[in-house]
Amino acid sequence: MKLKNFLKTLGPGILFASTAIGVSHLVQSTRAGAKFGFGLVGLVLITNLIKYPFFEYGSRYANATGTSLIDGYKKIGKWMLYVYMAITALSMFFVTAAVGFVTAGFLDNLFGLSTRFGLVNNQIILILFIACTAVLLVGKYKVLDKMIKIIGITLLLSTLIAFILTLINGPIEPHIAFIEPILWEMDNLPFIIALMGWMPTAVDLSTWNSIWTVERIKETNYKPSLKETLADFNFGYIASALLSICFITLGAYLMFGSGENLPDSAHLFAGKVVEMYTSAIGSWSFYLIAAASFSIMFGTAIAVFDGYARSMSKCVSLISEKEEKSANYSITLIILIIVSFFIVNQFLHKLKDLIDLAMIISFIIAPIIAIVNFKLVGKKYVGKDYEPKPWLKVLSYIGITILTSFTLFFIYYRILI
Repeated sequence: MKLKNFLKTLGPGILFASTAIGVSHLVQSTRAGAKFGFGLVGLVLITNLIKYPFFEYGSRYANATGTSLIDGYKKIGKWMLYVYMAITALSMFFVTAAVGFVTAGFLDNLFGLSTRFGLVNNQIILILFIACTAVLLVGKYKVLDKMIKIIGITLLLSTLIAFILTLINGPIEPHIAFIEPILWEMDNLPFIIALMGWMPTAVDLSTWNSIWTVERIKETNYKPSLKETLADFNFGYIASALLSICFITLGAYLMFGSGENLPDSAHLFAGKVVEMYTSAIGSWSFYLIAAASFSIMFGTAIAVFDGYARSMSKCVSLISEKEEKSANYSITLIILIIVSFFIVNQFLHKLKDLIDLAMIISFIIAPIIAIVNFKLVGKKYVGKDYEPKPWLKVLSYIGITILTSFTLFFIYYRILI
């Protein structure tokens, strides 16, 4: 591949990584390390592996057809569009609420909005939501693409520095009264399912890969080869997977065995995460880490709002069989902000509950999207040249089996036990 052509392609993969690195890494991976040490590393790696095909198919389908996966759902049948819309409506308000809640905590931690200016949680969240809306309504994809690249590089470098210095310093000494928890107890199942639900992110967000790939082609006026498109996606996916291990390590080395728990308040949680970084790098790095942490969460929040607004706008235009209008995007975005703000207000002091609920919903609907995405990259829809290789098909069958089995078991556990 020519570097010049790859740089024209680069963008959707970084957007994907930014979306993934937010809550699932900064929050859940850190919680996993703090609570269970390295006990869940294997599960995190396996989850990244079995979900890989269904995200990759979003980029593959967009390159093959020049359209999004949502367009593909219509080819399967209008009923599939309604199913996807129902799935999206079920999850999007809780997901955006969870992401917005966490982001507001890091915003408060960075600028001291509650301590210096006396703002309460509601006001901070409202400021954040208005800022996200303004960025998307004014700049749309072009601003999002450029901003995420800068944010992603900043967080990548700061995380790697913290990770290396943490390894050099070694783990903390366990508290004298510390008793290592039993990982595979049924009481831990909700957390494990939640971790899998957004590791690296929710499977239904695979449609965003395809939308962003199509938008990137429009913006650059360059049609990349399949190899170039997948290289961009793989770069983002692999970076996301590696960073999840970094965050688990930070949690395990700096909190596991200390007897401390991560706070359930967004502001205090953000402060604890930043404190973990600064304890590894040095107190001088506070503003660097606080800014990087807020930046990646802000980028995640904007990407999540944009992805849901685009996908729902696309669904409306396909169902109505009318040309997609920018007004649909704006209306969807505003509704998303209003309802998410209402949900956040119901969970102001229950950060972990809101995050776990959003992630569990994402996990339960994952098998449906996985099966449909796999179907759409068959020869009938993309042609022989764009079909996945045999090993990827085998991995898809394994992934669908595991995701379905875990989902059915979890439903059985919640309803009958």
